[in-house]
Amino acid sequence: MVKFITAKEATQFFKSNQTIMIGGFLNCGNPQKVIEEILKTNLENFILIANDTATPEDSRGKLVAAHKIKKAIVSHIGTNPETVRQYNSGEIEIDLQPQGTLAERIRAAGAGLGGILTPVGLNTLVAQNKQIINVENMQYLLETPLKADIAIIYATYADSFGNLAFHGSTKNFNVIMPMAADIVIVEAENISEKPLSPDNIVVPGIFVDYMIKKEKNGTD
Repeated sequence: MVKFITAKEATQFFKSNQTIMIGGFLNCGNPQKVIEEILKTNLENFILIANDTATPEDSRGKLVAAHKIKKAIVSHIGTNPETVRQYNSGEIEIDLQPQGTLAERIRAAGAGLGGILTPVGLNTLVAQNKQIINVENMQYLLETPLKADIAIIYATYADSFGNLAFHGSTKNFNVIMPMAADIVIVEAENISEKPLSPDNIVVPGIFVDYMIKKEKNGTD
């Protein structure tokens, strides 16, 4: 069974300079509680892998605003003016990835693959310093896997075995990140002591290490 911890206890697994994945798509399906605790620490210089840097007031964006991110590997930053400002001033490194490529690089790490081949980005800045492979007279970029030390993800539903289910588009990057990180921490809206129906499970509990528990007063 998964181990239940508080958001504050979760910070013991983080160290400066780690690579961390954070689920969510803008403000949809965002983990929040562990991020709030990280903000209270002196931890810094994280490499962030996520779909985006959200906004300065929300989840991943708060870490950027607090200058705790040294590099972000994301598909866009336009919704966070603070990310743009830090990038223009040289305070943060941004590695912009096509969204599908970003997702598949994460998935490749989880599946133990050596990378993916994609035509997206050929003959553009995306292709700089990347290996080009010819397959059946077609050229592809070799994109390497993206792996993290820790992933923080959101789930709509969870059970005490760590099985996860999602409502609608909250699936986003929360579904693929658990297989691509050494430690997986889940923030679930609803936690049931009874097992979820196998028909509804999206992420099996075998990929979950810790879950943020609900306190009796409703806080975490």
